[in-house]
Amino acid sequence: MKPQELFKRMTHHDVKPTRLPREAVRPPAVASILQVRKGGWLKAGLLSAVMLAALVPAPPVMAQGRLDAQYEASLAGILVGRGAWRIDITEDQYAAAAQGGSSGIMKAFSGGSGSGSAAGKVVNGQLQPSGYTATTSTSRKSETIRITLAGGVIKDSSITPEPPPDNDRIPITEAHRRGVVDPMTGSMMRVSGTGDLMSAEVCRTATAIFDGRMRYDLKFDFKRMENVKAEKGYRGPALVCAVYFTPISGYIADRAAIKYLMAQRDMEVWLVPIPGTRVLVPFKMKIPTPLGNAVLEATQFVAAATPRAASKGP
Repeated sequence: MKPQELFKRMTHHDVKPTRLPREAVRPPAVASILQVRKGGWLKAGLLSAVMLAALVPAPPVMAQGRLDAQYEASLAGILVGRGAWRIDITEDQYAAAAQGGSSGIMKAFSGGSGSGSAAGKVVNGQLQPSGYTATTSTSRKSETIRITLAGGVIKDSSITPEPPPDNDRIPITEAHRRGVVDPMTGSMMRVSGTGDLMSAEVCRTATAIFDGRMRYDLKFDFKRMENVKAEKGYRGPALVCAVYFTPISGYIADRAAIKYLMAQRDMEVWLVPIPGTRVLVPFKMKIPTPLGNAVLEATQFVAAATPRAASKGP
């Protein structure tokens, strides 16, 4: 089955769409949170934090797994959004999809919705993306980002409608378009070897992200272990990693939000495993903002190993 067919099957399952504030799920990753624009601190939103990006070279994935998760986003303790995330990993391909919308007080002020998806192949244990799409819609506008990749190289990318040129943006070079992943794929941390998935060393890594507008690096470091519990599904240990943001290109250097994120030393992500794989994904994330902590946390986190496909006979 082709990655696109796998994604189509996933998104026609039983995940119900919800709505999120404007740009809240534009690309569903920390990547999205870091897509900052004029007139706001973290305009890329909160639910985007679901898919924190972290990529580590890995050996072959030895099994298959699936995740169905529901998240709630809050700002200073006030509910602002809800969303869903689904991941399906087989022996030779993967697909992931997220969607969400505004909730609570935010829905009264800024109704909006967003969705994102990524698909690709599993090659020598690594997730190699082939395509990524993210769409956000509000009463005033809609925007779609599309990225095509091959072997870690951006082959094509577009934003529709096309934004006007901005000479203040640091140009994205051809070198910046190599050795990167899209935000959705980058949200899944692969752990090499056969050792403990929850060791401190797992946090000590970095990843290069291109989100269709900006190229940046995310660096991680170990902070502590904590136990977490979803209302439905996972309960157990979580690996808490610090997150540090470094913009590379495609951004405007004097933006206050960029400077704020670069200076942050208190962003954190809680990672837990998908059974049947050596992949960790975010259960919770916290980003300090001038208005209080932006927190994204799973209320449902149902993850399970899935049966291997039967081997074909000669």
